Amino acid sequence: MMTKRQKEQIHMYRERGYGYGTIAEKLGISKSTISSYCRRNGLSGNSTKEEKHKLQDGRCLECGTPLVHVKNKKPKKFCCNECRQKWWNAHLDRVNKKAYYKFICANCGKEFEAYGNAHRKYCCYECYIEGRFGVLKISES
Repeated sequence: MMTKRQKEQIHMYRERGYGYGTIAEKLGISKSTISSYCRRNGLSGNSTKEEKHKLQDGRCLECGTPLVHVKNKKPKKFCCNECRQKWWNAHLDRVNKKAYYKFICANCGKEFEAYGNAHRKYCCYECYIEGRFGVLKISES
């Protein structure tokens, strides 16, 4: 059973952006206990205090349109795909891109980086054509 003081500390640490594991270490409580307490009290995820307020307000993060939430489902953040794309394009610093891969082109030997495809072989279309078919396709003018 957690004390009132421990609960207050969890709230304080979550507002400062600490993760469950760090809080568990600091307070000497298991990580799963911290996690379930945070989930029950709206402290889960890594959104800022302002965003949580906006989400609780029930309005689209982009345009402010009131949202209809479905019971027992994750609360909506956006009213439509258009608003979702617009908001994420304006907040690219918040995108968590983990799928960057480094390769060496099978044709020219140049090192290149690609996002989202772990099986790329060529750095560009020209190298693909030349490497696959042996000749560079000449465009017709």
